Amino acid sequence: MRVSNATVRRRIFVALIIGIVMYCALITRLGYVQLIEGPKLAQMADDLLDREIKFKPNRGKILDRDGNELVTNVSVPTVVAVPAQLKDSRETAKQLAVILGQPEEAVFQAITKKGMSNDQIPGGKKLSPDKAKKIQELNLPGIYLAGDTKRFYPNGTMAAHILGFTGIDNQGLTGLERIYDPFLKGTEGHISFPSDAKGRVMPGGSEEYVAPVDGMDMYLTLDSSIQSFIERELDQAVVAYQPDDVLAIAMNPKTGEILGMGSRPTFQPDQYRDYPSEVYNRNLPIWKTYEPGSTFKIVTLAAALNEGVVNLNEGFYDPGYITVAGKRLRCWKRQGHGQETMLEVVENSCNPGFVTMGQRLQKERLFDYIKKFGFGQRTGVDLIGEENGLLFNLNRVGPVELGTTSFGQGVSVTPIQQMAAVSATINGGKLMKPYVAKEWRDSVTHDVIGRTLPTEVRQVITPETSAKVRYALESVVAQGTGNKAYIEGYRVGGKTGTAQKVKDGRYMDGEYIVSFIGFAPADDPQIVVYFAVDNPKALAFGGLIAAPSVKSIIESSLQHMGVPKRKDGISKEINKALGEREPIEVPNMVGQTMQDVVTTYETLPLVVSGKGKYVIQQSPAPGVKINEGGKIRIYLGDK
Repeated sequence: MRVSNATVRRRIFVALIIGIVMYCALITRLGYVQLIEGPKLAQMADDLLDREIKFKPNRGKILDRDGNELVTNVSVPTVVAVPAQLKDSRETAKQLAVILGQPEEAVFQAITKKGMSNDQIPGGKKLSPDKAKKIQELNLPGIYLAGDTKRFYPNGTMAAHILGFTGIDNQGLTGLERIYDPFLKGTEGHISFPSDAKGRVMPGGSEEYVAPVDGMDMYLTLDSSIQSFIERELDQAVVAYQPDDVLAIAMNPKTGEILGMGSRPTFQPDQYRDYPSEVYNRNLPIWKTYEPGSTFKIVTLAAALNEGVVNLNEGFYDPGYITVAGKRLRCWKRQGHGQETMLEVVENSCNPGFVTMGQRLQKERLFDYIKKFGFGQRTGVDLIGEENGLLFNLNRVGPVELGTTSFGQGVSVTPIQQMAAVSATINGGKLMKPYVAKEWRDSVTHDVIGRTLPTEVRQVITPETSAKVRYALESVVAQGTGNKAYIEGYRVGGKTGTAQKVKDGRYMDGEYIVSFIGFAPADDPQIVVYFAVDNPKALAFGGLIAAPSVKSIIESSLQHMGVPKRKDGISKEINKALGEREPIEVPNMVGQTMQDVVTTYETLPLVVSGKGKYVIQQSPAPGVKINEGGKIRIYLGDK
């Protein structure tokens, strides 16, 4: 079939047009790739050729306020595999698996993974000296021991809940290690160089070295010596009373600096996996909430004095109870204290007297002060796990709730809230924010990079009121229920607390949290200490259990701080009269409930045995007199 010239020309024209279109498309595509995608593709090519060896920084140290190391680093080896250099991958994996205690297949997959090197071998990080030695002796081709570090806690369990711990990759998991991880962890360094597909260095390539930047060193407000005094008393309380738990805090009331904090049970940070998670995840001084008992009376006292509704010299009569809305709210001393001054109400921890203070304030003013002192909200301390506590809704506060709140029943608080609030009552009236991290320094030059300054939250009471509170609380220790915290030569103030535990909205028979909060010197407080024992198995009252521990911590701390003893405190004669009391006549407690015993005989040296709601037996018998230091044992049971 003959094709005409016109047809040929037409086909040539169409082919030419198609060719031109394709050429233009090709030019456009090349231009796009070259000009638009060029930098991206060049980077991808570099990534394929470049190899990088990372260098881990040293994690910053954690030190106390005087530079004593609390957390540091120790060198430990990590096993590294270079796949291109392995001679017999399967045999290598087999031998490593035996030493590392890992499945052979998992080790094989790790060491043969493509790349320049691999340090993600199961069980191969931070090896013990024994494992490292065994691997080194094998002399396996392509297997190396690289330098690495892990956290070291030179003081064992000291301040474990504050410090926290790190994971296998030195990342902060709990405590200060987690909160300040960005400051402590530093920045990785590396060497990068071009290589071929097998990881061999390409000739003529240039290396780039970026040095690692070590983490900052963190200095705390903690004082290692004061922390050790706390740890000592915590351990002694565990041995003496076998409690469910025990906790303590020491703080500078003027600045909010936490000088020491601890609790039992505790844990070893570098072996945290050996402990239940509730042990290392619960920092009791900031997490635990409970009814405070009589230590809360300090807040009521401060509010009443600040509002001028009470005078420490005015008279008050205590018959042993006060009737509120038809209900009797009893004093711990069933027969009452009789005629006394309001100062003696504080000294004697007299419940009716404090109910009267609350009534004079009325619920709006009392709860306003409670909130201003920081209760019902977190203090903002730089630690993980702080709780809010719990207050009555003001709409649900009737006369009885007002009365019980006045002496520390029906509210739920944390120890750190109590520390901040009581500090405000004695430091001139300023609520300070508690804190632990004091400053950060360069780990090489030691230059200060950042610093935490004391933070005043608000002025709650006047300096004049604060002076009256200090005076009253010093009297509690010198002449009242806190006499077990008295220290010859030091002016000490404080308050006892005994609170029945609550579970599911009901008070628990025979289980109490006993506490004491004390400070010194009373006229110029340098330290305030809180100590609480949860469900002691031997006894019942804060003045007899917790006060001696606070005394010991305060006395040791003042001596450590160089605070001199003075002679302008309470006279020795008065102290002797308080410390060496007349023989106590043992009352008849058989048949009474444990709750009645606690509220009636707070100052008696009771030792509790058995379980149950009622006292079924006691020793010595009723009417017998015991001297100072003697004990009264009561046996609990059910009728």
